[in-house]
Amino acid sequence: MSALKLGIVGAGGMASYHFDGFTRAGAEVVAMADKDIARAREFGAGRGISRFYTGLGEMLDGSPEIGAVSVITPNKFHKPLVIEALERGRHVYCEKPPALNAAETEAMKEAAEKAGKVLMFDLNNRARPEAKAIMYYIQNGKVGEINSAQATWIRRNGIPGFGGWFTNKAIAGGGPVLDLPHMFDLALYFMGYPEPDWVLAAVYDDFMGNPAFKGPWGIPDLAGGVTDVESACHAFITFKTGQCLMIRSSWAEMNEREVVSVTFQGRRSGGKIERLFDIDGLDGTSIDNCAIFTEEDGRQVDYLIKAEKDETMGRVAQAANFVDAITGKEAPLNTPAQAVIMMKLVDAMYESAAARRPVKL
Repeated sequence: MSALKLGIVGAGGMASYHFDGFTRAGAEVVAMADKDIARAREFGAGRGISRFYTGLGEMLDGSPEIGAVSVITPNKFHKPLVIEALERGRHVYCEKPPALNAAETEAMKEAAEKAGKVLMFDLNNRARPEAKAIMYYIQNGKVGEINSAQATWIRRNGIPGFGGWFTNKAIAGGGPVLDLPHMFDLALYFMGYPEPDWVLAAVYDDFMGNPAFKGPWGIPDLAGGVTDVESACHAFITFKTGQCLMIRSSWAEMNEREVVSVTFQGRRSGGKIERLFDIDGLDGTSIDNCAIFTEEDGRQVDYLIKAEKDETMGRVAQAANFVDAITGKEAPLNTPAQAVIMMKLVDAMYESAAARRPVKL
């Protein structure tokens, strides 16, 4: 059987991870589309990509053998591009967040079901070696039902530029809640993606526009650009199962250091997965660890789980899983139905914060 052929839409920073994951799984990236075609050509140099286009439609017309598409664009364009690719009979791998809101995500889910194609999102932390290790203990009954969890991605100074698309709500949909959904998603994944009941949230924008809180990555500042998203969000979610989840998410907040973690408390054991950065937001400076906390023979026992280091933070492995899901070698690590639940919670967090009251789903 010939290798799956892929096309990538968007030559941004995540493209290299997508490319590496697809090719590691045995697929072939044959084309790339970007409005800046010179940028696409630069990415393709040395990677064996020989066809370049300015848009998705042009790419699919010019390279009809493409069986799957990767979407790496600002959030506003996820829904139209994903649905176009699905309606034209292609599997789709889309960067996070899924879309601007739950309604858009639901439309994408319905399009995938109608087309009978795989739709996955780059919720890459599920593919981290530490997350896989924790899931082993959860799936084998060591943890029991998780009663409560705390999902945290707090940056002390990590605003990704001012006035660009990241800080423009019409294009990004929101600030760190949508930019940093990984620990939120990972906690839900560990908990079994339960059905939500109530959401209470508050958002803050104290440091937006302050250059002291700009991070070491992102896009250049845009003079006269829009900056109308939150810099921090804190939320509490209850589920119809009786479980609960606390969320801390920020680009800029007065905190000791950047904190990236999920901690959970199960009926048999608790646990924690954590990433510590020497320099905020720079993966190459990170240390990953995970542990299980339990009781044995009347004694408190902690298991430190050793896992291989992955500086890509699961991004390459997640992209490889997309190819393997299409070819039937593995089950998909995430589903459109889960993405809809996640985005319903995002919508409810913003609604609760604006109304200053709990919101029932």
